[in-house]
Amino acid sequence: MSGPKLTRTVSAAIIATPLLFAAIAVLQVRIDVKMRSATKEKEELLLRSGDALKKLSFGYDSLMADIYWTRAVQYYGERVGKKGANFELLAPLLDITTTLDPNLIVAYRFGSVFLSERGTGGLGRSDLAIELVNKGIAANPSEWRLYTDLGSLYYLRLKDYPNASAAYLAGSRIPGAPLWMKLIAARIAEKGGSIETSRAIWSELYETTKDPNLRKKALEEIQGLKAQEDESQLDELADEYYKRFGRFPSSTKEMRDAGLLSGIPVDPAGFPYVFGPDGKSHLSAQSSVEEPNP
Repeated sequence: MSGPKLTRTVSAAIIATPLLFAAIAVLQVRIDVKMRSATKEKEELLLRSGDALKKLSFGYDSLMADIYWTRAVQYYGERVGKKGANFELLAPLLDITTTLDPNLIVAYRFGSVFLSERGTGGLGRSDLAIELVNKGIAANPSEWRLYTDLGSLYYLRLKDYPNASAAYLAGSRIPGAPLWMKLIAARIAEKGGSIETSRAIWSELYETTKDPNLRKKALEEIQGLKAQEDESQLDELADEYYKRFGRFPSSTKEMRDAGLLSGIPVDPAGFPYVFGPDGKSHLSAQSSVEEPNP
């Protein structure tokens, strides 16, 4: 091959080489996209079966759980705060993680937050969050922190005060659980209008605590709830008095004289209840009892 011809051939090769690499790069990108798409589809199918993954882990359940927990965190992190983000695979990822390692407490605790957050903050599925935490409680019955998570979900997300109070109370009875769980259970019960439940919790606290200040506080709450309960019953009787006489009673003595009371009821401090013009009973100004204010 002559010099000029060789030069032209080499020049053509030099020009063609980058084009060839560019074409290969484009082809590789297309292959990668297809591979990622196929892999993603396979993962999505595989993600639906935690038990299958457990069998395939060959005893490395905890390691696999850590991997899937990392995936769940990354999956959530990539989508949180983005408008229109899809969190569809979040629940399956968390289910797989906790199936592989039922003792991975962090997955239940933070996973329930990811699931329950609304809008761009998460899936907005408190029901799935509660299901996840209950799964954690079933696998870790001595982990009181999970009961606080359950109580918070019922209280903050669903405004379900009876179940929230029950969750905190159940957790408070686990050895090592902090005393404040019982206090929260009582307060939530009051907020939900369950005087009987709240009084039972405060009574249990009064009987079991050795802290004199807390014991004093519990007694005050018990007395306040008793007064609240008495007033509710007196208000009903005052309505009955109104039906009979066309006016509300001015005192419990009038109600006794009308045969609606067998005696004159007094509050836990020993003072008679008084009535306002609207027929609603309340504590005497002299009474030391304080009613709860949830």
